[in-house]
Amino acid sequence: MAIDYNVERPEDAALEAAANSGFFGKLGAYAKLSGPGWLQGAITLGGGSLAGSLFIGIVAGPHLLWIQPFAMLCGITMLSAIAYVTLSTGERPMLTVSRHLTPVLAIAWAVATIVANVVFALPQFALATSTFLQNLTPSWADSEVAPWIIGGVLAVTSVGIVWGYESGSKGIRLFELVLKVLVAVVVLSFFLVVGMLVARGQIDVGAVMAGLIPHLSQLHEPTPQLAEIAAATGAHEGLWREIISNSQRDIIIAAGGTAVGINMTFLLPYTLLRRGWQRKHRELSMFDLSLGLFIPFVIATSCLVIAAGSAFYTKTDDVLAPDGSVRPAMVRAYGDSVDKFLKLRDGASFASLDADAKAAARETLAPVDRRMAAMLASRDAGQLSAALAPVLGKAGANLVFGVGVIAMAWSSIIILILMNGLAIGAVFKRDENPTVFRIGTLMPGISGFFAPVIWTGASRAALAIPASVIATTLLPIAYFTFLLLMNSKGALGKDRPSGGVRLVVNLLMAGATSAATLASVWALSNRGTAGTWGLVGLGSLFAIGLISFLRKRNTA
Repeated sequence: MAIDYNVERPEDAALEAAANSGFFGKLGAYAKLSGPGWLQGAITLGGGSLAGSLFIGIVAGPHLLWIQPFAMLCGITMLSAIAYVTLSTGERPMLTVSRHLTPVLAIAWAVATIVANVVFALPQFALATSTFLQNLTPSWADSEVAPWIIGGVLAVTSVGIVWGYESGSKGIRLFELVLKVLVAVVVLSFFLVVGMLVARGQIDVGAVMAGLIPHLSQLHEPTPQLAEIAAATGAHEGLWREIISNSQRDIIIAAGGTAVGINMTFLLPYTLLRRGWQRKHRELSMFDLSLGLFIPFVIATSCLVIAAGSAFYTKTDDVLAPDGSVRPAMVRAYGDSVDKFLKLRDGASFASLDADAKAAARETLAPVDRRMAAMLASRDAGQLSAALAPVLGKAGANLVFGVGVIAMAWSSIIILILMNGLAIGAVFKRDENPTVFRIGTLMPGISGFFAPVIWTGASRAALAIPASVIATTLLPIAYFTFLLLMNSKGALGKDRPSGGVRLVVNLLMAGATSAATLASVWALSNRGTAGTWGLVGLGSLFAIGLISFLRKRNTA
């Protein structure tokens, strides 16, 4: 269904007034009209961003602060292109992709979105539940019933909020307001933490500013502090430098291609159309993405990296006790860190050991190697909260981090539920059917409710690996699809960019698509048989998309 550009909407008057009110007046008007970009911000500020930011802080301190803003710039580039295509054609993107490329890409895009929504709702529910129990109600931590109660409340409230979105323009406005508040809570919570660290002199502001400058040497060289500590391990310096460099390279590659998820590319065009935005709103859509997605993401993730770096970078006290023993809460994370070293040092001989022999091998490490492994051990939000308790106070740390992390998880849950309702409607060509939409919204809610029994042990791996393979494979395909559509005369007609603008647009989009493809190939190559099939699928879909484009590029 195409947008009727002849219908006057309430936003049109505000848009015309903005055009004649000067630069700052225009910014103010655009800020009031913003909405879909905040939904993008709500989904990207979830458990994945939290874990990634903690890992960056642990491995590199402030030295890799530049990577997440860079990654999001790539994502904003592609989302802006998706918005441009959607608002120029005025039709649902699955129809555009099917008509001007191939239905194969359209269906694959929607199915990948549904799989990602249903599976990745599980860790968001688990994160919200564990944070609630750990930070806000520790007295409930041993209760077997509490996780089910919390999960039920999350599912019911989230589905209810999303059903309000479906009710019409007022529901959409209220829904967007809820998400804006949740995103603001996330940003303010972590900004407050860093502000207090700066006030107490625990943050090197100069190092933070330097960390915003990209250094490509970080692809193969450890940060200066860790390089110096690795040198102290003597004969094992090369092994530790390799482990650190590999971790930094993994961060850079993964962040560069995955700041925007496959389901985010699906969400944006449908929320733009639901808002009634048109061709005249194309500039507004780019501002909206900057205000609602880029700025909150960069502030929140940067604050998390800074806080994690302050608490964990080159530190071992939270992992090793004064007598050198491993603290009980960190046994597993420390063991994983040691195993990376032992696998690299001993190769297949370590892999062939049984569990008891591996445990004995871990105890043979020299003190300097144990310290190095402890520095690189992974931590979670609860451990970051505990590490900063001396700064914020135990109650303050639990409250600030608890509220911030729960807001991250809850906002992501709401958007996953919304996206699934939209995707199910698109697949069955029932976009305007409220019953189909509501059935779609229930799927992530139900899967998330059962997170206590599904998102554990072998079940987690069995779900996460194929879902990750599907989502990772299709993200660069979604990017490539809209790169092709931006060059399709048949799809865009007179709205297709031309001249120097077209050259710049293609360079930016090609760069973002290449980054996503590199990250996809890197991730899939480590996924065994499933990853191999993913690589085959990636190449096949690229070929299908390109052939379809060449056949239909000038077909109106």
